[in-house]
Amino acid sequence: MPVTLTRLTDVFELGFDTIIDVRSPAEWAEDHIPGAISLPVLDNDERARVGTIYKQDSPFTARKVGAALVARNAARHLEGPLADKPGGWRPLVYCWRGGQRSGSFATILGQVGWRVDTVAGGYRSWRRLVAEACYDRPLTQPLVVLDGNTGSAKTEVLAHLAALGVQVIDLEALANHRGSLFGHRPGGQPAQKAFEGAVALALARLDPARPVVVEAESSKVGNLYLPPTLWKAMVAAPRIEIAAPRAARAAYLARAYADLVADPAELARVINLLRPLHAASVIEHWLALAAAGQVQDLAADLMARHYDPRYAKKREAAGQGPARRVVADDLSPAALPALARRIADLLPA
Repeated sequence: MPVTLTRLTDVFELGFDTIIDVRSPAEWAEDHIPGAISLPVLDNDERARVGTIYKQDSPFTARKVGAALVARNAARHLEGPLADKPGGWRPLVYCWRGGQRSGSFATILGQVGWRVDTVAGGYRSWRRLVAEACYDRPLTQPLVVLDGNTGSAKTEVLAHLAALGVQVIDLEALANHRGSLFGHRPGGQPAQKAFEGAVALALARLDPARPVVVEAESSKVGNLYLPPTLWKAMVAAPRIEIAAPRAARAAYLARAYADLVADPAELARVINLLRPLHAASVIEHWLALAAAGQVQDLAADLMARHYDPRYAKKREAAGQGPARRVVADDLSPAALPALARRIADLLPA
């Protein structure tokens, strides 16, 4: 019997061993249920072909062609990634709207002897719950924003807060981006819908009665927009600000961005992206510091001329009230656990 999703966490709490997305690779790339694996029963070209036959010839012919393709692809999956699954394996299968593709594949798996179910409404039922969480329903969790100028070690402090049992959501991890022009990470960013699904699920898994800490961001992390309900809550939320001297922040950035520093060509490329915002002489100075390996000096000057002024303007434009400040003169790895404990002590009970 198809499984009806009423909460985002349902699909993970029903005891299935594997969640299988049988949609095409293009559909999968745009978004999928987190943790699912991709076993398409029609690839991109096959799906387009069947759809064309459906519209231009007849639904019957399309189903006949589609059935042959699904059977062929299902055989490949059975002989490949599913070959070692034991008799007690319990999969959950979904497609776009819970119809032909997932039903066909589930029938084949059921004939093998596995206890297989499908998702009623398919991916669209999952996406509907995500959209409600991201666009329609106000957040129920009390939110606290961890603020601070660039280089304040906010992301690492979040991890230490989580280790202390504090509820946190690492938006930069979910967006696979460090939230600045220099923030690209290997693998690139997920699609917008996938990011929204990850954020909605992270919120759904938290205790609504306890505070949740998120890092201060603009309305975007890299190229991804924060879900509107979350962004509205962040703007209105109380803030705790890490206040650290520029020298300590520069030392932290040199460590946190060691991967970028190790690639001089990429570092120079990113610096050059700032040309529309700064005089040529400033850009050349930054390039010279990068070429000379003076990373902390580069970080300090970037903060003084670029990031700190923009943070100040952003806060002023947002009309945010005063934050509770936590002074931190040291942002070294050894100092961050104690800093996190001081911040945890300021959170509401």
